[in-house]
Amino acid sequence: MEYYENGFNSEIKSDGSPVTQADFASSKVILEELKNTKIPVVDEESIHLPFEIRKNWKQNWCIDPLDGTKEFIKKNGEFSVNIALIENKKSIFGLIASPVKQKIIFGGKNIGVYILNFDQIDNPSTWEKIKSSSIENNSLKIIASRSHNSDLSLSFKEKIRSNFGDFETISKGSALKFFDLARDEVSIYPRFAPTMEWDIAAGHAIIEELGGKIAHPETFHSLEYNKEDLTNPYFICYTQNVADKFEKKFFKNDNKRKANIHEI
Repeated sequence: MEYYENGFNSEIKSDGSPVTQADFASSKVILEELKNTKIPVVDEESIHLPFEIRKNWKQNWCIDPLDGTKEFIKKNGEFSVNIALIENKKSIFGLIASPVKQKIIFGGKNIGVYILNFDQIDNPSTWEKIKSSSIENNSLKIIASRSHNSDLSLSFKEKIRSNFGDFETISKGSALKFFDLARDEVSIYPRFAPTMEWDIAAGHAIIEELGGKIAHPETFHSLEYNKEDLTNPYFICYTQNVADKFEKKFFKNDNKRKANIHEI
């Protein structure tokens, strides 16, 4: 936030994405803290160890020290800090922090999901526990990337409308989308543009603990982490309140669990 409020320099990385001094400063702080856990780390702003080494890890941290750098540069507040714990290729714990809103959401396998303000960190009795809902909202809302407009193709919109009726689309940057998904304020987050493991791993643990899923649109398989290629496949994230209907409509073959990608 010091950089955000007082000024910073930005540059373009070899992959074409922007990076700022704040990305590196955040990375340094987080890596220093996580060092105490003695669990290896995959960090967006650090050099990644070869897969020949990583493939032997039982656990690893997966962090994005500043997710939504484009939004950070635009100063629209829609950026986050993402920290996930991966175990045997599955995300089992996730924490997403909003420095501007001064809020944290965290949760994972068998621990529940909580939202709190920064000033509540040392007072767990004040944390808000989020409960999953299986009740479908009357008005379907879809959340999409602020910077990647390919997420909602015409064919995808038509398929959603034919199965769910009219819907509203909301755009938001970074993993802050998972605050809205966790609260059932939106129900579906499609992503048909490239993302990296650290963009989605923290949110994956949170949404799965609430009964939702993040699935590959062709295989219906849950996303995996600490892969040889750290790029995610395309995916569709959906909450528990639309899960039954969504899976029946989009993933029609119960034996192969394979979606009709041509309709998506």
